[in-house]
Amino acid sequence: LYVDSDVAVGVKATLILESWCHLIISLLCYLRSCSANGSDSKKQRLEESPPSRVLHIRKLPNEVSETEVIALGLPFGKVTNILMLKGKNQAFLELGTEEAAITMVNYYTAVTPQVRNTPVFIQYSNHKELKTDSALNQRAQAVLQAVSAVQDGSSPSSDPGVLDLAPPPSPVLRIIIDNMFYPVTLDVLQQIFSKFGTVMKIITFTKNNQFQALLQFSDPVNAQQAKLSLDGQNIYNSCCTLRIDFSKLVNLNVKYNNDKSRDYTRPDLPTGDGESVNKDHSLLGAISPLSAAAAAAAAAGRVALSGSGVSGVLLASNLNEERVKILYNKKDSALIQLSDGNQAQLAMSHLNGQKVFGKVMRVTLSKHQTVALPREGLDDQLLTKDFSGSPLHRFKKPGSKNFQNIFPPSSTLHLSNVRDAVGEDDLRLLFSNGGGTVKAFKFFQDRKMALIQMTSVEEAIQTLMELHNYDMGGNHHLKVSFSKSTI
Repeated sequence: LYVDSDVAVGVKATLILESWCHLIISLLCYLRSCSANGSDSKKQRLEESPPSRVLHIRKLPNEVSETEVIALGLPFGKVTNILMLKGKNQAFLELGTEEAAITMVNYYTAVTPQVRNTPVFIQYSNHKELKTDSALNQRAQAVLQAVSAVQDGSSPSSDPGVLDLAPPPSPVLRIIIDNMFYPVTLDVLQQIFSKFGTVMKIITFTKNNQFQALLQFSDPVNAQQAKLSLDGQNIYNSCCTLRIDFSKLVNLNVKYNNDKSRDYTRPDLPTGDGESVNKDHSLLGAISPLSAAAAAAAAAGRVALSGSGVSGVLLASNLNEERVKILYNKKDSALIQLSDGNQAQLAMSHLNGQKVFGKVMRVTLSKHQTVALPREGLDDQLLTKDFSGSPLHRFKKPGSKNFQNIFPPSSTLHLSNVRDAVGEDDLRLLFSNGGGTVKAFKFFQDRKMALIQMTSVEEAIQTLMELHNYDMGGNHHLKVSFSKSTI
């Protein structure tokens, strides 16, 4: 076989070049694999870190104070040590017990912790105990000593100017709500503050056009802890800011148990309308209008509904295709736009996981910012509808009291705008016609409102969908909503 020498040299050069290319590619693949494996192993180490009472907190905002970091752990137990790494925007926080640390990590897995409205990350540390050099960590130790003194009920001996934590003068806190763009109810306050101790009494009132409250703990130390953690925090993102100070009063005198005042030690108190609080009217243990969201953030005293920058559009999926057809290419899903992110998150917290027409509905925040209406003249097969002018909802007026009566689905429904001529038998029959079973019924005193209890939550949901805004004649449209009460 004869091969021209120039061709042979060219072929040899080509083979060498190809060999080098293969070698370089293999090397790059190897390095990438090593990097990926290293990243995966690092991630695995983070995820598999065993529980420890020392927690590692990352991505803290600049200029964060020791008090703010300690406040993250206060609701879960005694904080025993802290190490600030301000140059790295990190900190280590040591709790008194491993159980307290586990509770804290589990909680913040479900609810994103925030410091100065900035999300931070919390995980178990590899350290089982936090050893700090007191000479290099003097300020943090002084703050910790002051907080520990408050937790123990003794007098703090911290350096003046480091933290002002005098012995708590009273178990009663005076609370002012600034920037109150959404209603704040007595029940919301109870759920937020009860994480810090036993709330005994609450009185709400309006003074100088501001919503205010007096709240009494069973122990002044609990009041101090609540003030330390919650003062300056927002109940909702960017609004409803808590301004907290100690009251000059040491005991509250509550005469009535109603939406304005509550004595949790006296369930027998009247409501103020001549009736005693019994099983039907009891407000104790009632679910607050914003309970699912408010309770989720109450432990840390952080935002109840993080609506700022969040889309007001929800994606509802796993719907019954025989009963609901919305998205053209995905018949079991729908996009629903609410007026803002706060309302979207509240709807999501109440409705996700509820059973509708035999299927468990899934509700999540959508990536879409709005639901686009079809251009005029285009046929979207009636899959899109504007409900902004619909008579079905009761929230057209900003600040409406109806916002205080938003409750998660329950088997008990609240009826309002009932016609004078309509009796109990009429309503029982109406609510049974759809195939449901009425378990209990009760008229309110004026007979314009009533409570009706179905056999299940799913049945109540379906009945509400069918009968809300039902035309009862005489320009009376029945209003149906979920109730916080039972019959």
